[in-house]
Amino acid sequence: MRSRVVALTIAVLAVGLTACVGTPPTAPSSGASATDDDHGDRVGATELTEPPLGLTMIDEAGTVTHLDLWDESIASLGTIAPPRGIASDGRYVFAETATGIEIVDSGVWTWDHVDHFHYYRASPEILGTVAGHGPAVVATTNQSTSGSTGIFFEGSGEAVLLDTEALSRGELSERFRLEVAPHDGLVVPVGSFAVVTEAGPDGRVDRVAGYADDGAPEGIQVACPDARGTITTRVGAVIGCRDAALLAEVTDGELTLTRIPYPPGTTAAPAESFHNREGRPTAAALAGESGANGIWLLDTRAQAWTLLPSPEPLVTVTAVDDDADTVLALTTEGRLIVLDGTDGAVRARTEPLVAASVADSGAHAPPIVADAQRAYVSGPREQKLFEIDFADDARIARTFDTAAPFQFTAGTGR
Repeated sequence: MRSRVVALTIAVLAVGLTACVGTPPTAPSSGASATDDDHGDRVGATELTEPPLGLTMIDEAGTVTHLDLWDESIASLGTIAPPRGIASDGRYVFAETATGIEIVDSGVWTWDHVDHFHYYRASPEILGTVAGHGPAVVATTNQSTSGSTGIFFEGSGEAVLLDTEALSRGELSERFRLEVAPHDGLVVPVGSFAVVTEAGPDGRVDRVAGYADDGAPEGIQVACPDARGTITTRVGAVIGCRDAALLAEVTDGELTLTRIPYPPGTTAAPAESFHNREGRPTAAALAGESGANGIWLLDTRAQAWTLLPSPEPLVTVTAVDDDADTVLALTTEGRLIVLDGTDGAVRARTEPLVAASVADSGAHAPPIVADAQRAYVSGPREQKLFEIDFADDARIARTFDTAAPFQFTAGTGR
């Protein structure tokens, strides 16, 4: 295969990326802007014919950079305070810093109408900081122009619900800020509602409660011991509990919470961190440290768990949820492996790509960012970012060399 080398530079950024090996998909072209706000359009945005896929990256100092995966251009989005961790909904990057959650708008997003999609590009910007103390957990939905985003500050016990529609206009607006007993908790948006964890006398989560998005209690409480981990799927929002997962949905205008218990007799450790290709119904999680007990798959449509074997020690896993039931995992050796989601069989694996980054990652293992065709794995210590065609024997489609270590990477434009 012929190699192609493209130098990517931007004058205001002291960072260079070099792309090599492979060819990107056809670039999206601009189309007519939508006029219906219900289709995700915003003033100043341009509607595109294809998703503006990109990777928004932040280094340890807080420099924010966006890589456009269509034309391989990069742009500096500015600088934030040094981040401790990030979360993303596919448009915004929520970075935990010493003073709270700092929010970056990547300026690219997809509006999901279930049977079709709309794609947009606008000017990126750094929106500001939601103040709070202690470690923070962010819970997002799959829409970046409507609904809410939840932030729970463990140190102060503050549950904050942000207005995501206001974020899409460049405004930071809190729908509510509840003060509860400090604990390692969650506030999970669900339509026009939110689910907030509550701690028992020992300071550990033992239940969740439902609220309207103005902070009014809904009178709903459900047991959820040791709540840990959340994700929004095509079906609803998931909250992991020690003995089950809770599926939160809005049915006929009312908040409903359904328990999905683990299979009877299971001894595997519960799921604590869920990952998937955005908007799909199935989520994956490691069962035990390094997946010692296997890989949990939660099908929110069937409301059922599946436990797959771990082929080797793992650091993270994600469900692609495609026609081939694909699951992707990153091993402790820094390899990406492609698994069959029905039986856990290994279909393909790469050579070790990010071994040094995995060894040095601590609590922040390199994430797997997956779309319908490709997976992306960033190695800050190797100063490389890999694009992997997981359906083609885990072929390395493109490699981007970075002149600076990007500690955090989020897929945006999805």
